[in-house]
Amino acid sequence: MARTKPSALELAMVAAVGERGFTVSPTRLERWRTQLWLARTADWTDRETGELRPEIVHRAATLAGISKTGRKMSWFGWVFWATDATPETTARLRAAVADGFERPFRGAGIDFSQIPQGDSDEAFDARREMAARMVKDRRCPRRDFDGILRAGAAGAEFELPPSRSVSNIFHPALMDPGARLLLGGIEDVGFDEMAEAWAAASPGDPEMVEHIRAAQRDAALAGDDFFAQSPLAGGLPGLIRVVQEADGQRLCTAVLACTKATTALSRLLAHAGNEPELLRTLMADEMWDQWVRVGFAPVLGIGGEAGIAMSVIQHLLMPEWGEGLERYQTLMDTLLAQPPAVRLPPTSPAHVRAPAKP
Repeated sequence: MARTKPSALELAMVAAVGERGFTVSPTRLERWRTQLWLARTADWTDRETGELRPEIVHRAATLAGISKTGRKMSWFGWVFWATDATPETTARLRAAVADGFERPFRGAGIDFSQIPQGDSDEAFDARREMAARMVKDRRCPRRDFDGILRAGAAGAEFELPPSRSVSNIFHPALMDPGARLLLGGIEDVGFDEMAEAWAAASPGDPEMVEHIRAAQRDAALAGDDFFAQSPLAGGLPGLIRVVQEADGQRLCTAVLACTKATTALSRLLAHAGNEPELLRTLMADEMWDQWVRVGFAPVLGIGGEAGIAMSVIQHLLMPEWGEGLERYQTLMDTLLAQPPAVRLPPTSPAHVRAPAKP
């Protein structure tokens, strides 16, 4: 079936985007409208003047700039849905965040709908068997990014701030209990077992593990369960429910915060090879451990939509974490605005905080 001839308005948009240095076709404009990344043509013009609205042209040029790289729109498309925040775009955003989180697990043979629920022996054994299949013969899903940076800095005789949590969250000792925690939550993996796994993953840092144990003891004495406060307390199904049940505006706010922070971090890390002080500054903040090291920040092509989705879930579950990310965003914006010569490690207490709770 032949495509309808481009309208005069579409051709005008093609020309306007071209004036901004980008090439776009009417077919691509139609695709963006279908995805709700670009407004319908009826909303392109000013009602009084009939001219193309500058913000619509800017949106089309931005989309063309992303597409120019040849990569998939991926989570960049989430930004446009979250920015518009209409019922339709929010529904698409909700589905995309959930799918971005689920897709890597589907690739590992995990169907969320098939995870046995309940505390019966049969359900427990089935989840344990599923977790064993999940990690069997599988390599770590992500490199130890933090460890790679530290090794490179050590080779260059450049000291970086110490980490505040396990030295490598993708250590083999964490794979089995981690998989069972993902599938069954804290009902399937007790605190003591996880603490032992953390100790095995960080043999050179017994003080950190003891600090975690002490925090659990203090919480228990206060009548609280420190372990139950983890975002993974309910396993994967619990995380997906967070997305499905979140208030639409809060979901959009979380997506915008996490994608903006990811973009800023990626820009800074692109300069880190020539400006190693940037790494010292970024890693001195607790949000490096709470966001980057744990894999919530997709950087250098690692993590992708799953990383953004996990950041969004964390943002929704823990408002104080969201506040920390906002503060980190301010730090990153400050660093990006400075010329290289003055990007020195900040010493203000607003930038360097005490070690975070594990």
